[in-house]
Amino acid sequence: MNRIIWMGIGVAIGVIAFRKITEAQSNLGPEGLNRAVGRLADGFYDFADAVREGMNERETELRSALGIDAGLEKAIGHGSAGRDAVRR
Repeated sequence: MNRIIWMGIGVAIGVIAFRKITEAQSNLGPEGLNRAVGRLADGFYDFADAVREGMNERETELRSALGIDAGLEKAIGHGSAGRDAVRR
């Protein structure tokens, strides 16, 4: 009975070791490096997009809170006199 248990444990350790070695080999090659760099670049792009989106949302909130957008719409409606008012 003990031999069967130890044999099962040995087989399980062998399977786990084989999977880890295969995974390490695929990560060490050029394809693995390309995948890692690609994932890193995607993460940077996603982060930059999230920052830009947050900045746009915050700018919209600040403009509406300060009434800048409302004044800009009035100025655009009045033609050139409105443009002079916006510049000041």
